Amino acid sequence: MLSEEFISAICGAPLSSNTAIAKDVGIYCHSLSPAFSVKSTFKKSSVPVNCLGVSETHVFAAQHEKAYVHVYSRLRGNQEAFVAFPERIRSLTLVGDVLVMGTTEGRLMLWETCTGRLVSTPARHVQAVSCVAATPYHVLTGSDDSDIHVWSLPQLLELDSAAEHEPQRSLSNHRAAITGLSLSPSVSSDTNFCVSASKDKSCIIWNYQTGDALRTLLFPSSPLCLSLDPSARAICVSCEDGSLYLTEIFAEKPLLGAGSEEATTVVQVPSPFGATQPDVGPASCLSLSYDGTMLLTGHPKGQIMRWDIAENKSPVELANLNAAVTNVAFVSPFPADGPTRTVTITKPSQAERAYTFTGQFDPYPPASESRLDSLLNATGFPQEAMESAIAAFYQPAAEPPGESELQKQNEELWEIIREQRALQKQTLQRYVEAKSNGR
Repeated sequence: MLSEEFISAICGAPLSSNTAIAKDVGIYCHSLSPAFSVKSTFKKSSVPVNCLGVSETHVFAAQHEKAYVHVYSRLRGNQEAFVAFPERIRSLTLVGDVLVMGTTEGRLMLWETCTGRLVSTPARHVQAVSCVAATPYHVLTGSDDSDIHVWSLPQLLELDSAAEHEPQRSLSNHRAAITGLSLSPSVSSDTNFCVSASKDKSCIIWNYQTGDALRTLLFPSSPLCLSLDPSARAICVSCEDGSLYLTEIFAEKPLLGAGSEEATTVVQVPSPFGATQPDVGPASCLSLSYDGTMLLTGHPKGQIMRWDIAENKSPVELANLNAAVTNVAFVSPFPADGPTRTVTITKPSQAERAYTFTGQFDPYPPASESRLDSLLNATGFPQEAMESAIAAFYQPAAEPPGESELQKQNEELWEIIREQRALQKQTLQRYVEAKSNGR
């Protein structure tokens, strides 16, 4: 049975002297299904919002108001490294083997964890980088200055030391600090988009490769965090008043695509699908499961709540960590792409100019791209898949395996039944004839 796991992180001092909670624990690794449990913990970490990164082998946690990142090995279950940086880290995300970090000075730093190479950009934001999001091709940074910058990841990682690091474009429709960024999983220029949340009580859906604002959503209070579902069909938003909103992008009245209104039309989001109790507080972080049916939320009073989106049931409290829960992230059930994985990280160094790649080869690399992978990576429906589906309508239905054998057995059984009935009929006739002759 496929298991679901997620990782949570807390920030700040314990809320009470609860002896049932382990001391000094800052990061928890949970198993959600088939049964909820805490699999392992990592100590001595205080992780702010948007400062947790999880890979197949490691957990990266920036520390509150410090220029440090703690690196924990998921394979060995211990703290592997204590990494210092030139500036305090305000947000981070992980893309492959590259840790992308935003600083309090408005700078972007990229650390290749398999080589130790550290790339730093000039301060292109005038305030702290509050959130970052990335794809294999782009990095998006949101800031307290209300701007969002779009960067080319390949250009940022160029080996030319003289290269100037400039964002490709800026998205500047918001009027207050950016609180969240979420990217669609597509890498095609035709179908990818991002969603930003801001303290100006709005979320904006962008085509970040062109810089066009596709739709603006207004909320009754300021959004604190947001997430797209894995198929990019809905946006889940948590607001300051404790409300949770689930907005479908391709509903009966779609926000994007055919049948949608003009991009300049502002949409007032209707009533929330759920709300937290005052003693729990608004969700400061959230994460959607990979099948899109379950939502996890973390709260400042220490609770982790589970919301059943598919059946719209009342939320269930999974755990109380006795400190503000600032990060919740589902662990991907899919194996990481690529022939290698980073088992031991290499600490960053700006003095080095010759780098050594450190990694472990995958003992079972994929032979070729599967049909499912090709369908997922294609734009819309591939031509080959459409032609195959149309051709299937013109072909006679194939006989299921074993159908002819089953039909033969049924005919033999009916033949036996007919013979038994004929024998019973003959026996009855003889009995009637014998009784008549006796009279």
